Formats: sequence, C-alpha cells, structure tokens
Amino acid sequence: MTKVFVTGIEVDAQIGVYGHEKGRHQPLIVDVELDVPVAGAERLADTLNYETILQAARDVAAEGHIGLVEAYAERLARACLADPRVTRARVRVVKPMALAPHAAGAGVEVTAVR
Repeated sequence: MTKVFVTGIEVDAQIGVYGHEKGRHQPLIVDVELDVPVAGAERLADTLNYETILQAARDVAAEGHIGLVEAYAERLARACLADPRVTRARVRVVKPMALAPHAAGAGVEVTAVR
C-alpha cells in the first residue's frame, strides 16, 4: 500500500455557523493522506497525482458556504474516494482563526474507508 499525501494546503472557504462567519471567507489548513494500492510506480499515470488532491480541496471550498469544518472534511474525503484506486482517505482540517489569539487553530480529522 502506498500513502499519497499533501500537507498544509491553504484554502479560503466560506465556513462557519456564527453570524459573523457568514458571507466571508476564512482560511483553512488542510492535510490529506490517501491509501492507494500502487506498487512499482514508474510513471505519473501509475499513481495518484498530488495536484488532484489540491484541486479537490479547492473545489469543495468553491461549492459555497459550509457550516462546519466536519462537513468540509467529509466532503473532501468523499471527493478523494471518487478515485477508485483510493481505499482510505484521511482529511485533517484546521481553522486557524477559530480561537485566535488564544490557540493556533482548531479543527477536525476524519477518515473514510471504501
């Protein structure tokens, strides 16, 4: 099993349940780790391109306002599982401004398995 991952993806998202969060963008920091049964990959076509992970993170954010980071993480995990080669998706989402200036961030981590 190969783990393909991208860490520290910076995404601007319309996210939050509070009134002051609606109608504005906030930064998210996203880590994605995917299990892909790839052995002996020699060409990009033999494995999962990192750019697809980055694009999926951006696409989910572009869908419009999302209430909870949990929902964002679950949608991104499902988007990653859309590739039939992915057997497990772990998505960690940090909302850096959630508890500022008292904490560096707050967030969630979800794991979805095929």
